Amino acid sequence: GAGQTAHFNKLVTPTDLEAAKARRMRWLAQVCEYWPLKRLAAITDADVDQLFATYTQGPSTGQDGHLVNLAMLDARAQQGHIILAGSGPGHPDLLTTATLKAIRSADIILADKLVPAGVLELVPRRTPVEIAKKFPGNAEQAQEEFLQLGLQAVKAGKTVLRLKQGDPYLYGRGAEEFDFFRKHGYIATVLPGITSSLSAPLFARIPVTHRAVSDQVLICTGTGRKGAAPSPPDYLPNQTVVFLMALHRLTALRDSLLEHKSAPWPSSTPCAVIERASCPDQRVIRSTLEHVTAAVEEEGSRPPGLLVVGLACEVLEKAPQKWVVEEGFTGLEELDGLGEGRKGLDALRDRLITPGLDESGDPVLSAAQVVTSR
Repeated sequence: GAGQTAHFNKLVTPTDLEAAKARRMRWLAQVCEYWPLKRLAAITDADVDQLFATYTQGPSTGQDGHLVNLAMLDARAQQGHIILAGSGPGHPDLLTTATLKAIRSADIILADKLVPAGVLELVPRRTPVEIAKKFPGNAEQAQEEFLQLGLQAVKAGKTVLRLKQGDPYLYGRGAEEFDFFRKHGYIATVLPGITSSLSAPLFARIPVTHRAVSDQVLICTGTGRKGAAPSPPDYLPNQTVVFLMALHRLTALRDSLLEHKSAPWPSSTPCAVIERASCPDQRVIRSTLEHVTAAVEEEGSRPPGLLVVGLACEVLEKAPQKWVVEEGFTGLEELDGLGEGRKGLDALRDRLITPGLDESGDPVLSAAQVVTSR
């Protein structure tokens, strides 16, 4: 009938089926052997379906002599990538291995202004680094310039690392940036970071939850959109509240808590200002809501910092005076002795991200050997 091919009534024998199968296997083996890895990695499930559908229809090929458009595959393989990653609270040893790999492999890094020098020192010399030029009154313009810079680089086929302090989705505008790149056709890889809202209290010996003291943690911003003051939370004696981006308006924040209309905070509520958490110049000021403003005015400011408020601040440490100042960070000193003669965490980190650096060839096994060799 109409539409039938010349081979419609041809007898297909088992020998023919085996020969066709062998031809397909040879063809597939040649594809895997001769195509570059980047091209193979760019193949999607839809491409595979099209490949086999086209192959079974006969020996006809595309204009370039192939069953698929190689130019399209190669263009897809060269497509840029965007990574949104958190750099943690400050100490480079608190980076995740995933973020460290991204730092070492990115073509360009767009970093927040508050990403510490210790983290930026891990960037290879060959990799250009752009620092956000954000300051009061210029934040929105600087953010837009950074987004356009990242978009330009990713369109050029580069791997762009947007490096943020803390965690990208906790007051880091990470979702806004994810949505921006998605609208332009790029799906970002998002890597978490250790947030200072939980790690800074830990390094200041403040358990944000503790039985019979605090069974809730509230994380707030001290600065709303365009610098506006956010609504203060109600006082709950069983709650620990962490205020980020609040120290530049500490007096107004303190007053809004003490003068809360429905649930005012007692002036005797313990609190702590934690600045430069996990960095060598970390500082903790332990006080109460009554005296914390005077303490910061006298001691000065050392951004970035946060404010922790609640009875949990006195579980492990108490301030017998109006305020107590503690200088320096020693939270990871014990770990520096891991692996005798191996430069501690620096050597461990290098082995984790550099295959073949250790003769064992297994960076995970090498890390375990370091830990158990003490």
